[in-house]
Amino acid sequence: MTTAHPLIPRFDTERLHLRGFVPSDFDAMADFFSSPLSAFYGGPCNREEAWRKFAVYSGHWALRGYGPWALEDKATGHHVGLCGLWYPEGWFEPEITWALVPMAHGKGFATEAARRALQLAHSHFGWTTAVSVVSVHNTASQAVARRLGARLERHIEYRHGPAHVYRHRSPDPGG
Repeated sequence: MTTAHPLIPRFDTERLHLRGFVPSDFDAMADFFSSPLSAFYGGPCNREEAWRKFAVYSGHWALRGYGPWALEDKATGHHVGLCGLWYPEGWFEPEITWALVPMAHGKGFATEAARRALQLAHSHFGWTTAVSVVSVHNTASQAVARRLGARLERHIEYRHGPAHVYRHRSPDPGG
C-alpha cells in the first residue's frame, strides 16, 4: 500500500482517518467527478480532468501548508471523500470544504470530518475565521454547515453558479 505524503499530518475522528491522498484514492474520486453529484464541485468531468482536480489537493498542501484531507472509513478502509482547509489563489476567504463519494452519503461523514477540520483550522493551523461556500441547490451540504453551527452570511455568484456563504463561529477565546 502506498502511504500518504509524510508532510501532511494525519488526524482521526471516531469513524474516519483524515490523511493525505494516495494514488489508490483516485478511482473513487474519478467516479465522483464523473457523476452529477460533482456539479457542486466543478464537475461532472472526464477522467483526465478529474486527475487534475485530484492532484490539486496534494499541491494545495505543498504550497499552503494545509489543504483538504482524503477521508478513509476506518471500518472498511475505503476512500469516502475529502474534507479540509481550502484557500487557493483568488479565493476570497479561508474555507472549510467537503465532498463525499456517492456510497458515503447519508452517514454523517461530512459533518464528522468538517467538525474535525474546523477544529484543526483553529487549533493546529492558526485560522481565526472560516467560511463554507455551498451551492444554493446543495441542500445536504447546507444542512452540514448548519449542523456545524455556521450561519448563512450572504449569497454570491461564483464559477459553479449561485452559492451561499456560511460563516463558521470562531473558537471561544477563553477555552
